Amino acid sequence: MNIAYIGIGSNLNSPIAQVTRALLELDQLDNSYLLAYSSLYQSSPMTLDDNSDEQENYINAVAKLATSLEPLDLLDKLQAIENSHERVRKKRWGARTLDLDILLYDHTIITSDMSNGRLVIPHYGLKERDFVLAPIVEINPTLTLPDNSQVSDLLNHCQQYNLKKLEWTH
Repeated sequence: MNIAYIGIGSNLNSPIAQVTRALLELDQLDNSYLLAYSSLYQSSPMTLDDNSDEQENYINAVAKLATSLEPLDLLDKLQAIENSHERVRKKRWGARTLDLDILLYDHTIITSDMSNGRLVIPHYGLKERDFVLAPIVEINPTLTLPDNSQVSDLLNHCQQYNLKKLEWTH
């Protein structure tokens, strides 16, 4: 079994319910089981400079998953879950019902050349986003990335998105 960390985010159609349902669906994936998940966090949306769309805040979490699925197979399963939540891909960093990203997959490094551009592991934005780093630190405060950087150190120096831990009973 491999260990994957999955970033979860939503800001449309009852985001807390979307994230909660996604956690249940991750726990039901074939050849996988949910080991742990973080609290829910609220964050400001990421926007492009030319993005004038107003968006609601996001609800984020991270799940730690044991899986025997290969990374691209896991990606396919995650995208199927997104599609079942009526995910629409219109604009980069646009509003969404559900976003599931493979943040880490053991200490594997996958570049876009190796996956035809579909997948990069560790996730390209992992080191700069408090809304994924804080939940990872909550689950595994001593986690080290493939480049030997500590997630707890990265969290202290990353971009801030007005992150707020939510009081939520699971």
